[in-house]
Amino acid sequence: MKAKYALRALTVMSLHEKKTMQGKAIAQAADVPAKFLETILQELKRDGIVESKRGIFGGYLLARPASEIMTGQVIRAMDGTLAPIPCASLTNYQKCDDCTHEQDCIIRHMMIQVRNAIAGALDNRSIADMKQLSSRQKEHIFW
Repeated sequence: MKAKYALRALTVMSLHEKKTMQGKAIAQAADVPAKFLETILQELKRDGIVESKRGIFGGYLLARPASEIMTGQVIRAMDGTLAPIPCASLTNYQKCDDCTHEQDCIIRHMMIQVRNAIAGALDNRSIADMKQLSSRQKEHIFW
C-alpha cells in the first residue's frame, strides 16, 4: 500500500507542480490516510523525490519535474525491490535457503525475467505520464 499511496500522492502533487501543498491537502486529494501519508512523504523526502518547506506557507513539493520521477524509483523507495523473490533481486539479493544449484534454478531464471519486465515498464513511466492519463479523464483522478 505504501507504494500505491506514494504514487497517488505524487500524481496529485504533479497536478500542482512547483507549488507547495500541505500534507492534509495531498492526503485528501489522493484519498490516503493523512498520518500514513506523512510517513510516506518523509521517506520520499529522504530519497530526494519530494522536498519540504517549513512555515505558514510550508508543505511538500516535487523535488524535480514529474517527468523525471520514474514510477520504478518510487516503488523501490517504498518497497525496496521490484523482484518477486529475493534471489532475483539486483538491489536486495539473498540466496534461497533451500537452493543447491542457483545457476541452474529454473524458478530463479523465470523470476529474473519477471523482474526485468516489471523494471522495464516502471523505469520508463514517469509521474508525468500518470498525470497525462488523469488529464485524459477530464482532470479527474480515479483510484
